[in-house]
Amino acid sequence: MVPWCGAVSELRPLCGARVWIPDHAEVWRVAEVTRGYREGDTVLHVRLEDGSVLTHPMEPRPPPLCNPDCLSGANDLVALSHLHEPAVLHSLRRRFLEANSIYTYCGIVLIAINPYEALPIYGDEVIRAYSGRQLGDMDPHIFAVAEEALGQMVRFGRSQSLVISGESGAGKTASAKYAMRFFTTAGGCHGDASMEEKVLASSPLMEAFGNAKTTRNDNSSRFGKYLEIGFIQEKSREPPSKPTCWRSPGSPSRWVPGVEWEPHPLEWEALRLGLPA
Repeated sequence: MVPWCGAVSELRPLCGARVWIPDHAEVWRVAEVTRGYREGDTVLHVRLEDGSVLTHPMEPRPPPLCNPDCLSGANDLVALSHLHEPAVLHSLRRRFLEANSIYTYCGIVLIAINPYEALPIYGDEVIRAYSGRQLGDMDPHIFAVAEEALGQMVRFGRSQSLVISGESGAGKTASAKYAMRFFTTAGGCHGDASMEEKVLASSPLMEAFGNAKTTRNDNSSRFGKYLEIGFIQEKSREPPSKPTCWRSPGSPSRWVPGVEWEPHPLEWEALRLGLPA
């Protein structure tokens, strides 16, 4: 059954169609249309899953359609018939609660949900499993994106970039850390201390320049972090390729009018001397 009919500019929901209705408590709720839309109707008659009946205004736009149950929870949101806010939130929720997966693709974009707990999915055996695999061959993972960047760098000899973005407390620092872990392991980094540990050791010094407490994060960055990782090709005179990691701030840098800011002398001295964090 076709749930909508008419031209794109005047879609009319048919009886039995499943739609998403905004809700103050649950954000979005599924409802079934109980009476088809007729020309001139200002409301849509629907029934919620708990049996309650209500009307939903047709302006400024009709409610978004639900996807078939077989598509909800797909590991790539591009597979959804209807891609809108409630469909994205519902698919991410199903994958997180039912499939215990915090990662979901949306094309070449990887969406990550912060589980606020340590998960056993970042060990060396997982890195080896994703090494050399094409994006999409395995379940969505930060290692798959890192392998794609590393593979493109080796294949074409050009620098690659990862953009890690999200709101405060979303897990940007942790995602950058896992990407660096993959690069150091799969890229064959050698030394007394791993590159991941060296970069993270600089965080306390960087945080002294403007971190703040927010409602979601006690230690939120007020600035962006640009991390560049260099790979040297042995026995070659060519310059090293450099896959790069960009970690965006949880919120933009803030300046309070009338308040002058000056870094503490010890901060500049530590930077000048290269003291450990």
